[in-house]
Amino acid sequence: MTTMTVRQVTGTPRRPERAAPRGTRLRALDGLRLVAALMVAAYHYGGRGGDVTAAWGSSPKDQFPTLHQYFSYGCLGVQVFFVISGFVICMSGWGRPLKSFFASRASRLLPAYWAAVVLVTAVFALPMVAYRTVSPSDALVNLTMLQQPLGVDRVLGVCWTLWSEVRFYALFALCVVLPGASRRRVILFCAGWTLAAAITQAAHQPLLDVVLMPEYAPFFIGGVGLYLVHRDRRDVYAWGIVGVSFLIGQHYAVRGLWNAGDPNAFAHRSSAGIVLVVALGFLAVAAIALGWLDWANWRWLTVAGALTYPFYLVHEHLGWVVIHALHIGLGLPSAAAFGLTVVAMLVLAWLLNRYVERPLTPRLRAALAKAR
Repeated sequence: MTTMTVRQVTGTPRRPERAAPRGTRLRALDGLRLVAALMVAAYHYGGRGGDVTAAWGSSPKDQFPTLHQYFSYGCLGVQVFFVISGFVICMSGWGRPLKSFFASRASRLLPAYWAAVVLVTAVFALPMVAYRTVSPSDALVNLTMLQQPLGVDRVLGVCWTLWSEVRFYALFALCVVLPGASRRRVILFCAGWTLAAAITQAAHQPLLDVVLMPEYAPFFIGGVGLYLVHRDRRDVYAWGIVGVSFLIGQHYAVRGLWNAGDPNAFAHRSSAGIVLVVALGFLAVAAIALGWLDWANWRWLTVAGALTYPFYLVHEHLGWVVIHALHIGLGLPSAAAFGLTVVAMLVLAWLLNRYVERPLTPRLRAALAKAR
């Protein structure tokens, strides 16, 4: 375990930080990633209406009379992802030059994303698939990952979260990685972004909304704060960042997802239930940051972490195709179709990881790192 001397925001000397050595893998974090992805899958398969109704042949309410209410909370897996992302990006960007940071992020995101866009576009173009495919021009724009701001039809339903991730990466790179990561700079980044996001909410300026993402910023910032806790669990500033981020984050989650006044809502989430799920997400990452889950050091968790991203990309739309084939085509019961679809998407994620990510990610990273 290495330590380094730092200074307080006030400039006065302080005790050494606790920092995990580079290369140490927090396998519990990999497991939590997969849990968040499965939450989102449960929401897309049984916790919402819309296009998934065609897959089942009727509303998921009819397929899962009791569970659909619980599945509806699965959309909060996205917020858990954002907290994890804040933690991981701060950890991976610490002590790394800008070019290396960019190469790492681009090579991590793009190979599986490109493969998923091509695969979903091809499957949706098949005559026997009932879902509408996007135009060839829009499919090509989707390869840039900029379809959301350009107003282009999305190939992947979940790609809106990647647009949020990219904006977070850009803010962190410009404010922390480029000048050089330090505890003081990270704290100022978190405090500045929190204040700016609150001002943005009050200003009602679309440009500021796009750049500063007030509804999602607290989750990214909370994850960054938890990485500071991981470095030094007695850091009062870090705990303050985490606490404020949770308080603001649960507000946005409740405001966006509590639909008690909508008589046509698919399911009525309670405000207490939303707050509880957000709190559990923060607590789970905090437990990992504090080392309480270091005992969960099983190798299969690393595999779970590797499957999470490709699973997340393909599970929604391709999952609907599989559900329809199993439930309507083969007549399998709802529970069996649900479970087998999750397994099928995990197998597909393994194939993407094995034959796309493993060969292409290191090559793309090396090419970007060497390029001028």
